[in-house]
Amino acid sequence: MKPLLLCTDLDRTLIPNGPHPESPAARERFRRLARCDEVTLVYVSGRHRALIEQAIADFDLPQPDYAIADVGSTLYQTDSSGWHQWDRWDAQIDPDWRGLSHDALHALLIGFPALELQEPEKQNRHKLSYYVSLEADSQQLIDEISGKLQQAGIKANLIWSIDELAHVGLLDILPASANKLHAIHFLMQQTRFTPEDTVFAGDSGNDLDVLLSDIPAVLVANADAKIKASLETARQNDLYQSKGNYLGMNGNYSAGILEGVAHFRPDVDTWLREQN
Repeated sequence: MKPLLLCTDLDRTLIPNGPHPESPAARERFRRLARCDEVTLVYVSGRHRALIEQAIADFDLPQPDYAIADVGSTLYQTDSSGWHQWDRWDAQIDPDWRGLSHDALHALLIGFPALELQEPEKQNRHKLSYYVSLEADSQQLIDEISGKLQQAGIKANLIWSIDELAHVGLLDILPASANKLHAIHFLMQQTRFTPEDTVFAGDSGNDLDVLLSDIPAVLVANADAKIKASLETARQNDLYQSKGNYLGMNGNYSAGILEGVAHFRPDVDTWLREQN
């Protein structure tokens, strides 16, 4: 088997925490593949480090070699001694915020009473996260914050989402270049992997930048129907939509990842078939 940089989203991609059924043998097959010396495993997630580690324990996932966390705002390398945050990635995205600290950026936005700072564990040097009442006009708020940041010469990416269970809005402010695609490209450059050596797997809208990039990508079968429809005519050569029936698996979650990797890499397909 040739070297492979295997990058995967976690929730509803590798982690079977969606409504679709998981193939019983799929995660064990994924674990065996990840243990191969030729495979460098990367988790690419909106979760922060503690939640990634919790997922690894809860779902018996293999330990990654790298983790792109916090929606691309942090990058870790892992080994037997623990998790090590990459300062070089921080230095790469820092100019977008003109070198301002997390606290300095928060101070700049103190005039927006609708913003309630989230807990310390949900913050980091390049991720400023707030709760926002759903009664607020979120689009107007985002436009006003964007204008304030632009006036200060700050390049930022504002990500709005809703915590349905807590019934509250979530606003993450990141450097403009802190995203999954840029982080994967940076990691590829640092580890000397080419697109031909790399495969990414995802399931949802926040994976679109990678799914639509030059990196060979897999959309697992359990992906949202709207995402599938939007990608039907995109990147036919570099995007594979898992369908199921590969090695008797259904194409959901880790089964879909394996199916897609096998599509792009015949050597991995041969290895997987030899394991049965």
